[in-house]
Amino acid sequence: MNAIYSRRSIRKYKSTPVEETQIKQVIRAASYAPSAGNERPWHFIVIQNRETLNAFPTFHPFTQMLKEAPVAIVTCADTSAVKYDGMFWIQDMSAAIQNLMLEAENIGLGTCWCGLYPNADFVSRVKEMLSLPEHVIPTAVVALGYPDETREVPERFIEERVHFEKW
Repeated sequence: MNAIYSRRSIRKYKSTPVEETQIKQVIRAASYAPSAGNERPWHFIVIQNRETLNAFPTFHPFTQMLKEAPVAIVTCADTSAVKYDGMFWIQDMSAAIQNLMLEAENIGLGTCWCGLYPNADFVSRVKEMLSLPEHVIPTAVVALGYPDETREVPERFIEERVHFEKW
């Protein structure tokens, strides 16, 4: 539970490489997210190539931290076999991303979730850059690495936002 309360978005990273076992560990955690109808539409593209990492900020202004982060994980939804008329795959992907980030926090790594979907320009550029098939939608790029900053965790629970039975 501590990872839930201590996790913060990290935008400054050390150049220390992230071990492949750690990368697989956070992706494994993502794979255990809940999924509507057990659909599990997720795929993960691990990016470590500096040129590719540096390409993201050229079209996505909120990915500047990828210029420092040693790793990025692009989360992708395979929509070729979605259930329920495709209504829930984005929720499945969001749960997987949250699991990935919490496990990263748990093992001493920092993350920053940068959305791609539903921005059509971001999606098309990433699809082209990573040669994604038509039925695969990039949902986010998550920076991953050893934090080079410490960020305070403010209290986030707001009692007034809790409603019972009706608004």
